[in-house]
Amino acid sequence: MLSSLTITEAHERLKKHTVSAEELTKACIERIEKVDHRLNAVIHRNFERALEQAKEVDRKGEFDHPLTGIPYLAKDVYCEAGVPTTACSNVLREKTYIPPFDSTTTRRLKAVGAISLGKTNTDEFTMGASTETSCYGPTRNPWDSSRVAGGSSGGSAAGVAADLCFFALGTDTGGSIRQPVGFCSCVGLRPTYGRTSRFGVMSMASSLDTIGPLAKTIEDIAIVLQAIAGKDDRDATTVDVPVPYYRKALTGDIDGLRVGLPKEYFIEGMAPDVERSVRDAAKQFEELGATIVDISLPHTKYATATYYIICPSEVSSNMARYDGIRYGRTIGKPQNLLDYYERVRSEGFGVEVKRRIMIGTYALSAGYFDAYYRQAQKVRTLIRRDFEAAFEEVDVILSPVSPTPAFVVGAHTDDPIAMYLEDIFLSSQVLAGIPALSVPCGFSKENLPIGLQIMGKQWDEATILRAAHAYEQATQWHRKKPML
Repeated sequence: MLSSLTITEAHERLKKHTVSAEELTKACIERIEKVDHRLNAVIHRNFERALEQAKEVDRKGEFDHPLTGIPYLAKDVYCEAGVPTTACSNVLREKTYIPPFDSTTTRRLKAVGAISLGKTNTDEFTMGASTETSCYGPTRNPWDSSRVAGGSSGGSAAGVAADLCFFALGTDTGGSIRQPVGFCSCVGLRPTYGRTSRFGVMSMASSLDTIGPLAKTIEDIAIVLQAIAGKDDRDATTVDVPVPYYRKALTGDIDGLRVGLPKEYFIEGMAPDVERSVRDAAKQFEELGATIVDISLPHTKYATATYYIICPSEVSSNMARYDGIRYGRTIGKPQNLLDYYERVRSEGFGVEVKRRIMIGTYALSAGYFDAYYRQAQKVRTLIRRDFEAAFEEVDVILSPVSPTPAFVVGAHTDDPIAMYLEDIFLSSQVLAGIPALSVPCGFSKENLPIGLQIMGKQWDEATILRAAHAYEQATQWHRKKPML
C-alpha cells in the first residue's frame, strides 16, 4: 500500500520515477475513502485540487526536496487560501469561512511541492484532549474505534497512524500533538516556542500555542521540521536563531547522553502498563550507552492548575473576535447589539469553549487578576527554572505522555476536571517553552499504544530527535499498524 510508506521511502521512489506524485496522492485518497468513515479524521477533502497539484509536480519531474510530491493533511485551524477552515466550530462552520491567504507553514510546504489533501478534525478551537468537542463529532482511534484518538490534534494523529497521509500538521498548546500521537502510535513534535510560525493558524492561547509535525518516523519529523522552521516576519513571536540540519543529527549514537527520569512523573494511579513501558524504554537507553539520572522537577504538581488559569485567560481574549461582525455566524432579527452578541456566541460556541471563556474572563477581572493570573505567571517562572536547573545535569528528560492509554469515547464528557488531568504530564513543557516529542514505546494488555515523551532544552530539537531516533531504531514499536 503506497500510503503506508514513510516520507523517506516515498521520496526515494519519486526520485527514481518508480512512482508518481499523482499515484501517491490517489493512494491517500483511496485510503481515506476506504477507512475514514470509521475514524472521522478528515473533515474537509481537497482532493480535486490535490490531484491538480500532483500532476503539476509530475510535469516538472524535479524531486530535489524530500517533501516534493508528498501528500499531507492539516489540522482545521491552518488557513489555506480557498480552502474552508472552521476550527471545527459552528461559529465558523455555519458561514463556511474560506481564508483568502495561506498560513506561513502551509505556504512553506507549498513552496517545496508538498500536496495538501484537506483538513483534519480537532477539538473546537483546539480546546479539549479527545477531539470530542468538535462540531463534526469525535475522531475514533484506529486501534480501537470505541476509544478516542486524543486531542486536540486527534484527526491528524489518526490520519497518520491509519496511513491516510504521509504526515500531518498539528498544534500543541497543552499536549495536543504529543497526547494524540501517544494514543495512536505515531510520532509528533512540539518545537520550542518561537521555532515555528503561528501566522495564519487560529489562536487559542497565544503565549502557549506551538505548531508542529506529526509523522510515522523520527526522520520524517526532522524532514518536515526543516521545511517549516525559522523566523517569520509575519509572526513577532518567532526568533531569529539558526535552524540546524536536523537529519544530520540522526546518527543513532547516544553514547554518553545524560537522560533524566523525574520522580514527579511517576504518580499514583498511573496505569501499570504505562509505567512498565516507560521504565523499559529507560533501560533501552542505558543499553544504547546513555546514562540514566534521577532528577526532580518540584513544581510539576502545580503545572496543570497554572495552565488552566493562563490558558483560559488567553482564550477569553482570543475568542472575543468571533462576534458575528468581524468573524463568525450571523443571526437574524436581534433586539439590540447586546442580544446579537449573546446569541451569536451562545449558539455558535460549544460547551468547552464557553467554559474556558468564562473561567478566563473571571481570572482577568478586577479584584481577581492578582489572585489568579498574576500568581499563575509567577508559578510559570518557577516551572521554567525547574527545567533550567535540570538541564544543567542532563541532556534530555524522559516521561510518560499520558498516565493511561486512550480512554473510551464519552468517558470524561461529564467530568471536565478528569479531562483536564489528561494533560498532567504535558503542561509543564508548554509553560517553560521547551521542545518535547512523543515516540511509541509499547502497548497495553488491551493492545492500545503507549507513548514515551522526550523533552529537551530550548532550541535543542536536534538532541531530542537524535535520542528518539536511536530509541526508535533499536525497537519495533513504530512498525506496528492498526488493523482497519
